[in-house]
Amino acid sequence: MEMNELFGLAKEAALKSYSPYSKFRVGAALLCDDGSVVCAANVENRSYGLSICAERSAIVSAIAQGKRKFAALAVACPDAEYPVSPCGACRQFISEFVEKGFPVRFGASDESFVDTNMEELFPYDALHELADR
Repeated sequence: MEMNELFGLAKEAALKSYSPYSKFRVGAALLCDDGSVVCAANVENRSYGLSICAERSAIVSAIAQGKRKFAALAVACPDAEYPVSPCGACRQFISEFVEKGFPVRFGASDESFVDTNMEELFPYDALHELADR
């Protein structure tokens, strides 16, 4: 699956967001190594600390389905005027399950996006070093 198609699925997922407080919809599409795609949206709560980002929601859903290996991630923020990257909590969470070269696209639209990888998003990840002990 190409990143353009994966990003399209993330944009569709964003439309399902529950974001009555921020009005900031986010969708994620996680490509699994078996070719399946798990999509999710951000879900807010009156207590912002209990909200969950689309990226983490997609990974949690995939793990609950027994999936453990992932090939790419696309994140869409259609209410943004520019590409909004995954937050710090999501970067930490994503890094638990992927390698440094894992491709990530984040963007506001088909014309406004960034293609990067996990190492660029989270350059000083010590988790993989700890796992190698």
